[in-house]
Amino acid sequence: MAGGGERPRSPPGGLLGMAAVVVAGLGALSGGTEGGRGRAAAMEQHSVDLIEKNYVYGDIKHEVNVYVKVFTNSPFLVCMDLARSQEEVIDPKYLWIGPDGKNLEGRTYVNLTETGKLMVMGFKEFMSGAYTCTLSHKIIETTTQEEREMFEAYKFMVYAYREADHTYQVFVRFTTKECELEANSQFFEELKRILNIIISDLTCHIIESSYKCHSVRIPKQGLSHELFVSFQVNPFAPGWEEVCHQVPYDCEDATNMRVQEARDRIGEFFSKQTYALKHEFQTVPTIHYVDNSFSVTHIDSCRPGFGKNDITHRNCASCCVVCDPGTYSPNNEVTCQVCTRPRVKKYGARSC
Repeated sequence: MAGGGERPRSPPGGLLGMAAVVVAGLGALSGGTEGGRGRAAAMEQHSVDLIEKNYVYGDIKHEVNVYVKVFTNSPFLVCMDLARSQEEVIDPKYLWIGPDGKNLEGRTYVNLTETGKLMVMGFKEFMSGAYTCTLSHKIIETTTQEEREMFEAYKFMVYAYREADHTYQVFVRFTTKECELEANSQFFEELKRILNIIISDLTCHIIESSYKCHSVRIPKQGLSHELFVSFQVNPFAPGWEEVCHQVPYDCEDATNMRVQEARDRIGEFFSKQTYALKHEFQTVPTIHYVDNSFSVTHIDSCRPGFGKNDITHRNCASCCVVCDPGTYSPNNEVTCQVCTRPRVKKYGARSC
């Protein structure tokens, strides 16, 4: 974690000077050997049964979709279907062609086994695309010993993906004496300051913050005034790049763990409000927390060149999948946009 210091603390009376009570981001298979362990790549529903351990089997009738997390190794793509793999195959030969239409044999970033299995290592956006394999083998008639050569083609669509970056949207309410109270805005600024201190060592910060005051009629209690506070807990405070440099291959994972910790700290912060009101104050402060008003939802975003599509990539719906050729994503939204004049022929484009 950035800062390396002790977790910031905020005493139960942290805002008492303001007359308020405020207390205190599918994985892919990895490994360079056939026997390496890992998580199976997500695939289209019709080909889910083609996964066995670290192998993804081909299907003559359908192309098989495979999702590989960036910077990791793909599972082994098998140049035959599951049924064929259980049978005797005579004089098998395998020809693997990559997305660029060229033979993959001899490429430094692939592991090709003598049994026709392909692993793509250190997967990056540009490696996405169609991987096709042609299996040739012989069939020998038992009685005549006549030989026939057979050819079978298998196609795998392999996509790079990233984990979505998480941001958390928080809503919370505070009772106040009146909406025109000058202390309302002062309280709001102090609240933001303390929340930022609590999560600063995580290189997270509060953004998109705002509040509005509303009159609320409460059954059997009459009319009251409440501050409706909204803000986002964001993992990209100054210094987050340095944290990523420490874990370059799993930056999204580290970022998401940090912002989840920040969310939990803020949740703990507000959960103590009710206790403080009941046990630490003889007189209820002018501005105080509305019990159980804290709520949080997560918002996903994707890195440029990636987007979500739960229709095209329904078996990796939560993933940020590399944008297809003819589409692009220039920002941290979750949608790959279609180029009006498709000139982009590569995966992961950030502009047309």
